[in-house]
Amino acid sequence: MLTIFEKIQELEEIPSYSKHEQFVQGIINAIDEKIISKGAPLPSISVLIKNLGFARETIMKGYRELISRGIVESKSRLGYFVANDDTEQTLKVALLMYLIDSFQEQFYRNFRNELGPNVHIDVFFHHGNITVFETMLDMIKGKYGVYVISPIPHPKTKQLLETLPGNKLIMFDRYEPLEGEFNFITQEFEQSTYKVLSELAETIMKFDEMILFHTPGSLDPIEIIKSFKKFAKDFKVNTRILNEYKPGSVEKGKVYFTLDNSEIWKIMKDCEIKHLEIGEDIGILSHNDEIVKEIVGGGLTTYSADFSLMGKKVAQAILKKEKVQEIIPTVLIRRKSL
Repeated sequence: MLTIFEKIQELEEIPSYSKHEQFVQGIINAIDEKIISKGAPLPSISVLIKNLGFARETIMKGYRELISRGIVESKSRLGYFVANDDTEQTLKVALLMYLIDSFQEQFYRNFRNELGPNVHIDVFFHHGNITVFETMLDMIKGKYGVYVISPIPHPKTKQLLETLPGNKLIMFDRYEPLEGEFNFITQEFEQSTYKVLSELAETIMKFDEMILFHTPGSLDPIEIIKSFKKFAKDFKVNTRILNEYKPGSVEKGKVYFTLDNSEIWKIMKDCEIKHLEIGEDIGILSHNDEIVKEIVGGGLTTYSADFSLMGKKVAQAILKKEKVQEIIPTVLIRRKSL
């Protein structure tokens, strides 16, 4: 049976092939012809240099391309292995998300559609848990051509993300600063929240008080809390921050601001019971827009980044192999509730 080295060397007869192309196609041919199969170890860089006479950088570049296409994986201190028998796979992407809610679903649907059928996506969830986040990164590291990750605001996040190649990482949704160059398409919370509250100030001040629901230790962006406090001070608005909405506690003259959809539905249910009109007797401000918020209660006022656009832009950056650093604008959508 032919060896991997012979499969690479036989491509020398094709004048148009560079040594890099010989190496990549030779490995692919060896897989296609069952000389090596999924899970099999591949020769080390030093062994390949000795047998082929190729430069170290040529071999390393070839392995990097095969990894980016999901055909080969690198295991720390163990070397290179065949990761996939499907050599037609052009690219393998790891997508690490918080969880599937309506906003992440908008991102994923547009991300998947924009990438097209030839790109393989494996989806993982960390649920905002740093232990799960670390476990997921350890599991996927070295096995994918691109890592699309929604990070957790946590002291360990920076260190964990910097174990991935910066040129293969695209951060999305939330932004966490890293050393050096890296790609991101994210939203921004602090300045955008303050701007939205400022635009709504005249309407908010028609009510007696504005209440923000925020549970300490939750996944709510802390930047929103900072902006809420600054707005209250600068505009001299009566405000409170409560851990949660208690069913039955809705009061006339209040503006309720929450990031939790379940709290919105409870507030609206209580308004119906107490015959309070949303937009007149009470106000509601919600973060992150979705179709249902256009309809319920005559329409809820929201502010949100466009997750559909975010998904498309991340996919386009992958397909075009472009460096990207972009903040998706946050848009205020005024409706009846405020």
